[in-house]
Amino acid sequence: MVTFDTVTIAVRNPRTGQLDYEMTPPTSEQLTTTCGHLRQGQQDWHTKGVNHRIEALQAWKQALLDRKDALIQAIVADTGRLSESILEVDSFLSGLDRWCGLAPDLIAPAPTKTAAVPFIQLRPQVVPYGLVGVISPWNFPLLLATIDTVPALLAGCAVVVKPSEIAPRFIRVMTAAIAAVPALQSVLTLIEGAGETGAALIDQVDLVCFTGSVATGKTVAMAAAKRMIPAFLELGGKDPAIVLASADVDQAATALLWGSVVNAGQSCLSIERIYVDRGICDRFVETLVQKAKQLNLAYPKPNSGQIGPIIAARQADLIADHLQDARHKGAIVHCGGTVENLEGGLWCRPTVLTQVNHTMKIMTEETFGPIMPIMPFDTVDEAIQLANDTVYGLSAAVFAGSADEAQVVGQQIQAGAISINDAGLTALIHEGEKNAFKLSGLGGSRMGPASIQRFMRKQVFLVKTSSIHDPWWF
Repeated sequence: MVTFDTVTIAVRNPRTGQLDYEMTPPTSEQLTTTCGHLRQGQQDWHTKGVNHRIEALQAWKQALLDRKDALIQAIVADTGRLSESILEVDSFLSGLDRWCGLAPDLIAPAPTKTAAVPFIQLRPQVVPYGLVGVISPWNFPLLLATIDTVPALLAGCAVVVKPSEIAPRFIRVMTAAIAAVPALQSVLTLIEGAGETGAALIDQVDLVCFTGSVATGKTVAMAAAKRMIPAFLELGGKDPAIVLASADVDQAATALLWGSVVNAGQSCLSIERIYVDRGICDRFVETLVQKAKQLNLAYPKPNSGQIGPIIAARQADLIADHLQDARHKGAIVHCGGTVENLEGGLWCRPTVLTQVNHTMKIMTEETFGPIMPIMPFDTVDEAIQLANDTVYGLSAAVFAGSADEAQVVGQQIQAGAISINDAGLTALIHEGEKNAFKLSGLGGSRMGPASIQRFMRKQVFLVKTSSIHDPWWF
């Protein structure tokens, strides 16, 4: 078991670079006590049934609505961006309703049926995991802390959430809303802490959900494997887009700009490399650059523009390294292209690159910034090969004159979700189940019915219904 001493952690403000917030993680003993209380509460939470859980979550929603402004302000302070923070809160609140609407049918056990042996009856049921641990990242702190949490609660689990130490300010608002719902207090807790706390959490739970880097995800997976508990991992991406000759250039450029620079590109679903038919590539680049130049930094105020700051300082270093590597190897920068320090905040304008290739980090490693490197292709087979030349397989996009033409190409891409004639749709559409390919993740889908069902184990009772007393198989 991981043990540690607690220390106060200073938190950086992404707009100013100042350390203006502090948090104190629980000690290992406090974490053990917290998890023990959650386990006790989970038994009653499960026994009272799904309608009780829905009522509690709806009461939580009202408590959050009462604190909506404070929640938005906390996320703006965590991330430095405004419009995405408002959208994040609204998406979470509407998602609560969606999950609550799905839960009753998804949790209901399958009907009793007769086995192949006619006097054996099969009576199935589902049993939730007792305590789920959620370790979430900094780029969408609220959504990614709750995308696993709410389905697990509806399944009947208790949940402890450890958000990123880079964006923890929203925790206190969430905790106040939980305290306003007595039925929820005994089964849901958000804790402060860094990687040390996350590692200790894995020792305490029955299932772990992790969103973050591949390197840390592998560490989480190994720790979970040692304890023989499930690990649901949503890891990195290097999402490709393919633009075929028949595509609407203006439509594709608009969609791919959004898909690349929303939240300043700080999303695992961001488009990070674009392959365009050579016949339309120059026109596509010209159109994309024109549109990119119209976007402004959200500086000096959060509502000054569309592009927020780079949230994590270490990410700014990585973006700068990828850009330097690309330039050194011959890439041409058409707009953007630098990390700017503005009064302590770190920023990167939408950046369009050409003359790139797969020897460059910017085409092969996750950049997590508003960067759009573009390569031309001569054949569709070449485009598919380039799209699949990656260790990642989270999502992708294909643009063509018709959805059918695009889907034929999309079916050959090794990724879990393929947007057709748009980009990043899985950030907005949550009904479609998908799995990550390659190093982009492990475990059941966060989308669709599996979002709730993955937190329940199947159990069956094999009931002998005849009056035969002797073992029938002799």
